[in-house]
Parts: sequence; structure tokens; C-alpha cells
Amino acid sequence: MVRLERKDYGKADKALRSMGINTMFVQSVLWQGAEGEVYADSETDPQAFYAAHPYGMSLLFGKRGNPRFEEWLSNRFTNADGSRSKPEWLQADPDGDWDVLVESVIQSHHAKLEDAGQAADGDNAILRDTRVNFRFNPVVFAEAKKNHLQRDHQVVQTTAELFHRQPGAVVPRFFFRDVEQFLEEGKGFTALQDGEPAATAFSAYRNEGQLEIGIESTESCRGKGYAFAVCSALIDFCLENNLEPVWSCRLGNNGSYRLAQKLGFEQTVTLPYYRLPV
Repeated sequence: MVRLERKDYGKADKALRSMGINTMFVQSVLWQGAEGEVYADSETDPQAFYAAHPYGMSLLFGKRGNPRFEEWLSNRFTNADGSRSKPEWLQADPDGDWDVLVESVIQSHHAKLEDAGQAADGDNAILRDTRVNFRFNPVVFAEAKKNHLQRDHQVVQTTAELFHRQPGAVVPRFFFRDVEQFLEEGKGFTALQDGEPAATAFSAYRNEGQLEIGIESTESCRGKGYAFAVCSALIDFCLENNLEPVWSCRLGNNGSYRLAQKLGFEQTVTLPYYRLPV
């Protein structure tokens, strides 16, 4: 296992570009300067890569075949090496046979948990979920705005103050180094209820032609159309700037999944999504 220096991230370009799933969170690490970690199976001629974004998502891609690298991955997945301080959500290239490795690690790890009297669905287990990728349909979005957008919601651009004030887990401050980077490179819209942030949609990741939407609603404000309003504003920004809106979420995240469909996103790909324990 080799941890690549930033100057060597280009070694992963070809393998990443060949994938048929949404990889924008890894692109942000490799190409846009986001903080993160990138590991490879070789320093001189790497064929397999493991990239982790600081938000807590990782991607395994490239070609299998290096036993030492796969042994290191096994320890990383179970956190046997103590390298992670928080849980992580792992995706693997569906065309790379990596899920076979992950599943073998799961079976071995869960057997050890059971031998130790621990539940195979508890905090120390590797849990399986499903990640969904979507494709944006502008015709459906235009019709949805006519039918669902509530014009009386106050929607403003996300300011430095609102950057810090929106509560929740999927918020700009967890995707940008600081507020200065967000104001310079990011974009967001916040809906206000009585002067307080009710929902924020923002550019979680962005490349030359695409913008992936991050969305968070204040718990007490959910179900009132605020999320639809701020996402609509961000999608309008995308369309005005020739950017393709991008959406991905866990299948089990019913709110995000339903909101995506309501906004005109259509499911294209599903793949295993693994929650790795601490």
C-alpha cells in the first residue's frame, strides 16, 4: 500500500474516468484540491486505488490482483489498524470485482463479531446499503416547478453567516475547508422561516460541466416545501450556467430519494454502499 502525494494523483485519472457511476466526490479530491486521502497498490505502476473524501465517503476502483493491497484494505474496512476515527461510507467500482472482496471481508468480520458475542448488525459491523445515481430530466423539472414551487418562500443566496447557521449533517461547512473557500468556489441557496434557515441547497461537488447538489432541511421545517424551493433555485443556477445538476443518495434515505424524483431526477444506477465501522 502506498499513500499517494498530491502530485501523483494523476496516476488515478484513467481508472476513475472509465467508471460508469457518479464519482464527483473523488474528482473533488483528485482534481479540485479538496482535502482527502488517496492510496494505491504500487508507487511505480499503480493499478488499484482507494480514495477517501473528508466528509466520510470513499471509493475503491481500478484492477484487483495485489494481495498485500487487499490485505491492507481488509484492515481498513474493519478499522483493525485504527486508521479511522469515524464511520465511513464505501463504494466500489461495480465493474472491478471489488464487491467480491468486500463481501468476503464482511463474512470474516461478522464471524469474528459473533464469536465475540457481538451483533452482526451493530455499530461494529459492516452494514450494507444501496447507493442510487440519478439523471436529470429538465422537462420533468419545468413541470414540477409549475405544480410544486411555493412562491411565498423567502430564498436567498447562502451568505457567510448562513454558511455557519444551517443545522444538520449535509451542510456546506462539512464540504468546504472554510467559509472563504465556499464563497469563492461554491454556490448555495437558503430558505428562511422567520429569519432562521429552514433549508439549504449547495454545490457539494462541482467540475467543469456538472454540479452535485447537497441538501439539508432543519428538522422542524421539513414537509413544508423549503427543500424543493432551494433545490429549484440551485438547479436554475445550473441551467443558467450550462451545468448539469447531479444527484445521488442512499436508497434508504426516503426524503432525499423522493425529493430527487419530484425535482425531475430519474434513477439510473444502483450499487452496494457499505457503512464501515469505527
